[in-house]
Amino acid sequence: MAPGGNRGWLLRLVIAFGFAQGAVSMARPAVSYRALALGADERAIGVIAGVYALLPLFAAVPLGRRTDHGRCAPLLPAGVVLISGGCALSGLAGSLWAMALWSGVMGLGHLCFVIGAQSLVARQSAPHEQDRNFGHFTIGASLGQLVGPIAAGALIGADMARTSALALLAAGAGGAVALTSLWRIERPGAPKSRTGQGARVPVRGILRARGVPAGILISLAVLSATDILTAYLPVVGEHRGIDPAVVGLLLSLRAAATIACRLVLTPLLRLLGRTVLLTVTCLLAALLCAGLALPLPVWALALVLAVLGFCLGVGQPLSMTTVVQAAPADARSTALALRLTGNRLGQVAAPAAAGLVAGVAGVAAPFVMLGALLFLASGVALRTPSRPTEDPPSPRKGTGAGPRRRTAR
Repeated sequence: MAPGGNRGWLLRLVIAFGFAQGAVSMARPAVSYRALALGADERAIGVIAGVYALLPLFAAVPLGRRTDHGRCAPLLPAGVVLISGGCALSGLAGSLWAMALWSGVMGLGHLCFVIGAQSLVARQSAPHEQDRNFGHFTIGASLGQLVGPIAAGALIGADMARTSALALLAAGAGGAVALTSLWRIERPGAPKSRTGQGARVPVRGILRARGVPAGILISLAVLSATDILTAYLPVVGEHRGIDPAVVGLLLSLRAAATIACRLVLTPLLRLLGRTVLLTVTCLLAALLCAGLALPLPVWALALVLAVLGFCLGVGQPLSMTTVVQAAPADARSTALALRLTGNRLGQVAAPAAAGLVAGVAGVAAPFVMLGALLFLASGVALRTPSRPTEDPPSPRKGTGAGPRRRTAR
């Protein structure tokens, strides 16, 4: 693949990811409201939310293995179908066990789509394009996270049972639109794995590759921060007397700042390099998260969240590149799947830990916990190789990348 050539596949992938992520981001709060309308208590809602993250844990590595030895594209429409079906069937469900089942289907669909899409970006991008392309790819996720909750809030009203079902059906329909952008998204000439019939790289071997554990931890920390921020800022707002509409705007401001970060990621990388950029943004995010525990006025809270959203925008795309370039060439999809497994574990463990901390030390305490986690991630980021592709050089042909300095082994 010539670098910079025919980026239409990336634009179509970003559009598809925006609709798929928007459907999930719209459905997840609607699922909670729908469960409440069916008589769920807090524990039942926690179980339903947990199934979304837990079920894909068992499928991530097998899907990554399959993608390493085949094409990525079939996972994309399969993921969209599962997302849309899970959303719509959640809206039609009449019992809590059915809600949990379809929530798990939705989570599995999201996992299929993301594994296929991340593997596609890694496979069709030259090494020097991966930071930029992963940054552009994650803009789709940020757009979906920005629009989805707003759409859900606009549809869900006083008649919670009816309006939450309507929101879920609308999410299913919106997710299905992603299929229109997936036509021939993987070109026939896209490179395939060279070891289709070869031995698999053991998971332990992948995790021992320098940079892979660091990328997984950084991704887990950033995603945990985003999830807990979304879950606990409304609680903090309630305690401080901040109107829910203002809290919604603050969360949207955070998402918009993340999008802005990813639009300028390439010049930031040229200026600072990957290691410095990851370290500085994780460290600054740690300080800002801890600062959210202070009784800040709304204007200061908005400023903190804007800068925090910008900093959190760096971790996800750069952790993808870190993992891809550090992993063995024949196990990159599996390495990305392990990164997603870490994300899912974080989505289960971090809210549980935040709930325990909040119960003991107050509703603002989870932000201090996040600060500590991001501080740890900044230390790990400082030790990651800045350009793993230099050691050894990629065997791709026609990447157009000029000669690179090799790191002494």
